[in-house]
Order: sequence, then structure tokens, then C-alpha cells
Amino acid sequence: MPTVGVKRDLLFKALGRTYTDEEFDELCFEFGLELDEITSEKEIISREQGGSKASGASDVILYKIDVPANRYDLLCLEGLVRGLQVFKNKLEAPRILNNERRTAAVRPHAVAAVLRNITFTQERYDSFIELQDKLHQNVCRKRSLVAIGTHDLDTVSGPFTYTAKPPGDIRFKPLNQTKEYTAAQLMSLYKTDSHLKHFLHIIEDKPAYPVIYDSNGVVLSMPPIINGDHSKISLNTKNVFVECTATDLTKAKIVLDMMVTMFSEYCSQPFTVEEAEVVYPDGKTCKYPELAYRKEKLSSGFINRKVGINEPTEKIAQLLTKMCLRSEVTGVGDEIQVEIPPTRSDVIHACDIMEDAAMAYGFNNIPYTTPGTYTVANQFPLNKLTELLRQDLAAAGFTEALTFALCSKEDISDKLGKKISETRAVHIANPKTAEFQVARTTLLPGLLKTIAANRKMPLPLKLFEISDVVLKDETKDVGARNSRRFCAAYYNKSPGFEVIHGLLDRTMQLLAVKAARGDGYHIQASDDSTFFPGRCAEIFFRGKSVGRLGVLHPDVLGRFELAMPCSALEMDVEPFL
Repeated sequence: MPTVGVKRDLLFKALGRTYTDEEFDELCFEFGLELDEITSEKEIISREQGGSKASGASDVILYKIDVPANRYDLLCLEGLVRGLQVFKNKLEAPRILNNERRTAAVRPHAVAAVLRNITFTQERYDSFIELQDKLHQNVCRKRSLVAIGTHDLDTVSGPFTYTAKPPGDIRFKPLNQTKEYTAAQLMSLYKTDSHLKHFLHIIEDKPAYPVIYDSNGVVLSMPPIINGDHSKISLNTKNVFVECTATDLTKAKIVLDMMVTMFSEYCSQPFTVEEAEVVYPDGKTCKYPELAYRKEKLSSGFINRKVGINEPTEKIAQLLTKMCLRSEVTGVGDEIQVEIPPTRSDVIHACDIMEDAAMAYGFNNIPYTTPGTYTVANQFPLNKLTELLRQDLAAAGFTEALTFALCSKEDISDKLGKKISETRAVHIANPKTAEFQVARTTLLPGLLKTIAANRKMPLPLKLFEISDVVLKDETKDVGARNSRRFCAAYYNKSPGFEVIHGLLDRTMQLLAVKAARGDGYHIQASDDSTFFPGRCAEIFFRGKSVGRLGVLHPDVLGRFELAMPCSALEMDVEPFL
């Protein structure tokens, strides 16, 4: 869920009244939002960086509001206020109009529009920039699908050309820099930039980089990395050229619609946007933004049944209108015609309309009903067995640990004296950190790292964990399967093999398995590089191997920075169901 931060006083001014924190929290709930936090810039900096860093920060109260991930129209103050005003019947949902002008661009997946005679204040400007950032992180998928560029139209001249050139042939002064760079030099420059380095991978391996020029050869932007400094917008900008370049045309149109519908209210003719004409290489032309209004028809009976209410058709239409979905009764039975505005790209199906009707009605107002049918739930057998084991293992004096399901390649291979190719591990395609490269194939590394982090605690340390590991399995449709494992470790001045062996016997006793070959369990000597030679045994149940126990090899302990002996047990739980 995206979180939108808005200044409380600015929000109340736009809403035309003040609320107590409790009243605004209730309003958010009614509208399907959540007031996540009430804070200030000073408090945030103090919490994250320490009190000394927050001395000059603002004390202005900020509301942090959680917004549904598909409601792009609520990602800025303007959209939030508009939605709440319509919801409270203080405003009619505005209609956005197109005025036609001509600009040109080449190559697919570029859309554009102009906000003419706009007036920026510092707050509006900040909100404008913040909306771009929110959209980039959300629907644009960190600029991989869509990149937004905004420019001062009075500093450039159309038509504009969207093309691609080798990195060495692109040269311009990027935003907030003092000299010109080639595109190749920029990629090197931004590798150390905390903000832009995350987007370089999108184009850095490509033979040609996308670039937008004006008719005089001035570079507007090199999407999705950086805009040119020449056309940057400021508080004095009057005419804003908005361009979106994309790998997904549908997403590009949604993003452009959001940008212009949110801020066209500040134009000299409110809610009016100028079109741009995009000319494709084959000569085909398209005009953007589309700002498409579409109509859907559904019955009030459908909404009443799905929500669990019994309201007349006229009331259902009023509820939908409160959610910025203009609705009217057609007069054909209980049919309602609903107009979906361009700001509501989240409305795809009749169920989305029904959900908005339920929200406007108020979830707390829906009457409680007894279901027409009932079922008796049963706990998943494997989880039930796991819970029973957890209680008795804790009663045996062992402390339960809960470790990460992802780990590094070394944790399950080199550190345990094994080769990564032998582990049947599922690898993460694009790991963000070296600590989370693969899904664990054994619980032992997690317990050993937990012991290493608690070495200063009084000895002995007796830990256990019952969780899933992930193993490659070609017979499964996803190529892998989960396996429920039980692992325990005993760390002390002496190995304590007898303690771990005793825990195995106690576990088998709890599972009602006899110590016998054939239908019971038995152990026999085994060799495993993780364990000390001659101090490892394999556990067999009904003739099949289900695990191992033994004294860990000193080299393994050293790799986990442990200086004392340790015995461990790990076995599969699922065969005992």
C-alpha cells in the first residue's frame, strides 16, 4: 500500500474545515483509506537519524495516509481532497476537457500533453513533484514500464522528436548539473547517485539510448534516467509539457491521465488540458491524453446481493456518485448507468463498482447476517502435528527460533562443507543482498547464526526450529516443493551428543514410533561433511532415511564463528503424518 504524506493544515484548508485527529481517522475509514500515522518532519528525522539531525526541521503536522495500491488518483493532495469533497457531497466530480494543439514525436510508446497557464505555489510545486515520484514507484514499476518527464514549454520549441541514439552521440546538460555530459559519461556519473543508480540497469546494456529533442536539437530528457536542465520547471513556469515514454502503452496513458487530471485544476481554465499529437514512424497519428470516459451498466439487484443490503436503485446511484462515479437510473428495470472517469483506471469490472457502492454505504452499516450454509473447519494435519511438537519440544527445555527462509549460497554450501550444486537449492533471480540469494534447503545454518548472535548468553544454548525448507522438484508444476523439517542444536563446552540423541528418542516417543527396524525407527553410522568423522548417524524410519544427527565438524563451527562444540539434529517431519 502506498503511503501519502500531506500537511494537516494544508489538507484542512483545501477541505474547507478542520477535523480532530479522531474525526479525520473516521473519515478516512469511511472512504476506504487508513490514517497510518500523525507525525512531523522533525519527528521523522529524529526517529531515523537522531535528535541532533532534527534541530532545524519543520514542526508542521503531517498525516501519513495509506492508499489502496490501485487508486492512483489519491496519490497527491489534490486527488485526495477532490475524492473526499465528492464523497461528502460538497463537490461534483469535475469533467476534464481537451483543447487541441499539435506536437510531434517519433517511435511508439510516447504520450504527451500540455498544462497551459498553470499557477504554481511552493506547495503545489512540491505536490506536483511528489506525485511523479509516487507514480514512478507504483504504476510505473520504478520507471521500468513508464518514465515521466515534465518541462517548461516556454524554454523549448516543438515539434518534439523521440528517438534513440548510441550513448556517445547524446550530449546535454542534465538536471541540476553545471556542464554537458555524453550519455555514457552520465551512466558512470550516476552509478554513485543514491536516487538514480536504481534506474540505470533499465537501459545501460542497450546499444542505443532513448532521447527526446525539440526542433532546435535541445535535449528535453533521456528517459528513464534524467531530464535536461534547459527545460526544468520552476515556480515561475506557466506552461508545462508532460511527456511519458513507456514499454507499456496502457500504463503510459494511465500515468499521463493522472498527471494532467490532478493538476489541471490550477490552470487558468480549470480542468482543461491541451492535446498533443503523436506521429508514429508509419505515419499513424494519435492524440493524447485520451481522458476517456466510459459507461457501464449494471443492476442495483447485483450490488444489493453482493454487498448484503437492500437499497432502492436511486439510492445505489447516489452512493456511486459519491465515489466519483456519476450514475443515473436508466428506467429499464433496476438498471443503473455508471460513468467511469479517466481518474478511475482501477475500475475494470462490475465487482469494482460494487465495491465502491459498499464503501459509500459504509462497511460498518452493512447488517450482520448468518451464512446460509456452514462448514466445520479442520486444522491442516501437518500444521497440527507441528504445533503439538513445538509445545513438547519447548517442555523438553529447548527454545524455539524462527529464522529467515532465504539465506546466502555459502550458508547452505561452503559453510556446511558441501557444494552448491548438490543442494537442490532454488536461486533468487535478482537478489537485493548477498544474505538472501537462495531459499534454504536446511534449517541448520539459521540456528547456527542464531547461536552466533547469542554467544554471550549463559550456556548451554538449546535451540530448535520447525519450519519449511524449499527443494527443487521437477515433478511439481512450479519446479520446487516445500518440506517441513525439524532441527535442533545443543551448544556447550562439551558436544552433548547424548542430549541431542535423547531429544530424538523423546520426539519419536511423542510420535508413537518404536525404536525398531522395519515399522519403527533406528539410527546407523554415516559420513557427512557437515559432521565430525565418526560422530554422525543417519535416522531411518520404516527403512527410509529421514534425517541426520551428530557432532558438528569444527571447520563448520569456525565458519559460523562458534568456538565451542555443538551437536545437531535435523529430520523431515512429513513422513510421520
